[in-house]
Amino acid sequence: MLLLKDLKWPMRILFDNGTPEGLLRHLTGHVVTLARDAGWERLANGKLLNVAEQDGFDLLLTTDKNILYQQNLRGRKIAIVVLGNQNWNVARLHVDKIVAAVNACTPGSYTEVAIPFR
Repeated sequence: MLLLKDLKWPMRILFDNGTPEGLLRHLTGHVVTLARDAGWERLANGKLLNVAEQDGFDLLLTTDKNILYQQNLRGRKIAIVVLGNQNWNVARLHVDKIVAAVNACTPGSYTEVAIPFR
């Protein structure tokens, strides 16, 4: 059972390649790092998850909907939030839903935020 004391605030969030950078200003109270700024932009998902978890990140924010099927997520400490669309002009219309998903994540959780393409 997850207790409130187990949740970390602020969370350390890693933006995977393709995550709209416009979200940065909406994730107030958290520490956000871009994968490319960490030098991890060329890492495949499995390796990226491993190094992010080892480096103490709490959440990977990605647009890769295949991560659930390509990676074994069982036993992970890092939470994953997957955005259904990487286009900022579309995603910005769903910022409240994205921020709510980020703020509600728990260690090891997996959440998809449905964002239509129009």
